Amino acid sequence: MKKMNKILLLGALVSLVFMGCQSGPNGELVGVPKRPTWFEPEPTGMAFIPQGAFQMGQNEQDVPFAMTAQPKTVSIDAFWMDVTEITNNEYRQFVFWVRDSIAMRLCVKNGLTDFQLEPKNPDLDPEFYDPADPNEVHLNWKNATELWGSENPEVEQATKDMFFSKQDALYGKKELNTHILVFEYYYVDLNQAAKKENRYKYDDLGGTGDLSQGHYDGTVISYDYDNYGEEEKFENRSSLVQHQKVPIYPDTLVWISDYTYSYNEPITRKYFWHPAYDDYPVVGINWHQANAFSAWRTEIMKNYNLSQGFDPYEDYRLPTEAEWEYAAKGDLQNAVYPWGGPYTRNFEGCLLANFKPMRGMYALDGANRTMIVASYIPNDYGLYDMAGNVAEWTIGAFDDASTNFTHDLNPNYTYNPKVKDSDAKRRKVVKGGSWKDIAYYMQCGVKTYEYQDTAKSYIGFRCVRSYLGKDVQSWEGF
Repeated sequence: MKKMNKILLLGALVSLVFMGCQSGPNGELVGVPKRPTWFEPEPTGMAFIPQGAFQMGQNEQDVPFAMTAQPKTVSIDAFWMDVTEITNNEYRQFVFWVRDSIAMRLCVKNGLTDFQLEPKNPDLDPEFYDPADPNEVHLNWKNATELWGSENPEVEQATKDMFFSKQDALYGKKELNTHILVFEYYYVDLNQAAKKENRYKYDDLGGTGDLSQGHYDGTVISYDYDNYGEEEKFENRSSLVQHQKVPIYPDTLVWISDYTYSYNEPITRKYFWHPAYDDYPVVGINWHQANAFSAWRTEIMKNYNLSQGFDPYEDYRLPTEAEWEYAAKGDLQNAVYPWGGPYTRNFEGCLLANFKPMRGMYALDGANRTMIVASYIPNDYGLYDMAGNVAEWTIGAFDDASTNFTHDLNPNYTYNPKVKDSDAKRRKVVKGGSWKDIAYYMQCGVKTYEYQDTAKSYIGFRCVRSYLGKDVQSWEGF
C-alpha cells in the first residue's frame, strides 16, 4: 500500500510539472511564450545584399588561360557589406583603440589612473568602471602629453615602451612605438569542432544506459599565436579556442618596397597619417590584420549591444569569394564588370573605375595611385569600388580547382596552413583589381591571390556580416 501511495504521489508531481510548463489549453503543443519580434537594424556604412543565385566564375574570355574560375551556379544567403573599402580614417580608429588600451594598462599597472583616465560616461562612479577597459574609459591625451614629459620614475616605467626615446626630428616629440601595437583576441574553430572525430563520445561500455560519462578522442590543429599549425590532442572543448596576437599597424613602407627604382617616398611618409588621405582606402594590411580588424569591430559592436540589452548580431568578417563576386555583380547575372557592361568607359568616353588604362597611363582615370573611396558610381547594390582602386582580401584560400569541389550553397574553401606546409598553402583569394592593374583583373569573375602574411600598396579590404532576419527575395518569375 505504501509503495502504491509513493507511485501515485510521484505521478501527481510529474503531472504538476507538465501542467506548470505548458502555456496553452488542453495539453496542446504551443511552444514557450513568444519573445518580442526581433528586428536587425541596418549597420552604419553597410548595404543589404539579398539572398539569391548566380553563375560564379568567368563569363568572358579567360585571357591568360588561367582556368582558375570555371563557371558554376551557386546560391548565396543574405548579408550586409561595407559600401566602400575600409579607409585610413576608419582603420586609425582601430589603431587608436589598441594604442589607448595598451597605454591604459601601463598606467593602471603603475597607479596613474587619476591623472589621465576619464570615464566615457562622466556620471559613473570610479568604483563601477574598469580603468583598464578602453570600452569604458577615455585616455586624455592632452594630460598625457604632460605626463609623458614628467621626470617621475613611475611615469618613465609606464611609458618607456610606449614611445621611442629618440626625439622625432620633424615634430620635436617622442615617436609612437608602433611595434607594440598588438591586438589580442580569441575565436572558436567551428570547422574543427564539426569533425566527427571531435564529437563527444558517451562511454556506456557495458550497455547499462548510463550516459553520464564520456570523452573526446580526436586531435586538433592549434593556430594559437605561439603554437601555430601544430597538432594537439583534443582534451575538451577549450581545445577549440584559438588565441591570436596580431601586430596591427599598417606597413607604410609598401609604397617603396613594392616598386624598385621609383620615387614614392612622399606618399610613404604621408599616406596613412595625413588628413589629406583620411578617405582613401587603407593599404599595407595583410590578411591576418584584416581578420584582426574584423574581430575588433565585432567586439566593440557586441559590447555596446550587451550594454544596451540587445541580442548580439553576427560577427563582422571578410567576405567569402562567392559573396564578394555575387555582391560585385549587383544583381546583374552576366555582368562582366560591376557596372554591367563589357567596357571600361561609358557612352561619353569616361573611365568607370580607377585602374591602369592604356598600357600605363595611370592618371587617365584621375589618379596615379589610389583615389578617395566612392569617387565613381556604385553598382546596383549601392557598393562602390568593387572594381579598381584597391584589390580586396577575401576569407577564402586560393586553389586553382576550388570551384570544382566546393558546395553550390554558400561555397567557401578555407585552409589554415600548418608549419611545414609549402608557401602555396598560404595563398588567399584577392578580388576586384586595383589602381595598378589592367582591366582584365577588374572583372567580377576573375580571381587572383596574395600570400596571407604579406602586405601590398594595392590591396585593402571591406567587411561583411551575415543577415539574421528573414531572407527577402522576390519570387516573381520563378
